[in-house]
Amino acid sequence: MKDQNQFALIKEMFETIEIIKNFNTEELYIPITSLRKTKKLFLTGEGSSRIFPAKNIEYQALKEFSDLTILTEGARQASELNLKDFTLFGASNSGKTKEIISLFKSVKFQSKFALTAHRNTPLGKLSDKEFILHCGNERAVAATKSVIEQALFYQTLVYECLGKKISKAFLIGLANKAELVLKSEIDPVIISRIANAKIIYFSGRNNGVAEEAALKADEIARKKSDYLEGTYVLHGIEEVMNEDEIVILIDPFKEEEQKIKEILVDGIGMCVVAISSRKTLFPTIKIPSVENFDGYLQLLACWNILVSVGLQLKIDLDKPTRARKIGNENTL
Repeated sequence: MKDQNQFALIKEMFETIEIIKNFNTEELYIPITSLRKTKKLFLTGEGSSRIFPAKNIEYQALKEFSDLTILTEGARQASELNLKDFTLFGASNSGKTKEIISLFKSVKFQSKFALTAHRNTPLGKLSDKEFILHCGNERAVAATKSVIEQALFYQTLVYECLGKKISKAFLIGLANKAELVLKSEIDPVIISRIANAKIIYFSGRNNGVAEEAALKADEIARKKSDYLEGTYVLHGIEEVMNEDEIVILIDPFKEEEQKIKEILVDGIGMCVVAISSRKTLFPTIKIPSVENFDGYLQLLACWNILVSVGLQLKIDLDKPTRARKIGNENTL
């Protein structure tokens, strides 16, 4: 990723390094007390404020722990569910997101907390406590540094609830690896193939990384994109795929690589690229691995790719035509 100061978006991506290194939270005693009582955590938000932050910790908790039930849905769908026994967190940088405010007003929870970037927001006033991100304002429309801090907040909340700490030394190590990922040079042939593709498919686990990357492809590279969960890439969509499209695999399942190559590469003639800490059957963007925190580095690698594509296409990364910083703002 080049030209750090050319766009606010790139500058904010690089600020993520210091956010990880210096990450800390306010005292979490109140939500931890609620969570230890309910054993159920519901995380909501819209767009980037939910996709990676919520799905990352939902996935990690299922891998590492069995003590908590963690669920996530968008706020409108959440309003249809029976969640009275859950501890709720709603993430909204502005604290003005219409769907979440409606949920906080209309549905009963054991406790409800807001995670915002500003104090005394409308959402915060509906909460038992409002927690404030330290990342500061984002000038770019596409959320970046806030997404990483939200994810770290949720992972810290769950870890501390279960008696596990994320040390300062660990955060420094993770930040150093994040810097390596953001500064790595990607093969220009790969960037050109992605820039010229009609559709970018991101395929990977339902942990928020590939899904968030698909959204960022729309916002940053202005390319049509789709998220293919798990092995969905092998279960029917190949019928309508074409050789002028591309698939980016996020940490692919090794057991499925040969079949993906057979169907997509050999059969259709598609370009398939992988992001992984190991060698794969495909052109691979190699990144470091940090156990239980790989998703952060994978997402940063996606940012690097998409910014490189946007720069090649000479896009104004900070000024999309239709996308807005606050997607659906509450105006009441």
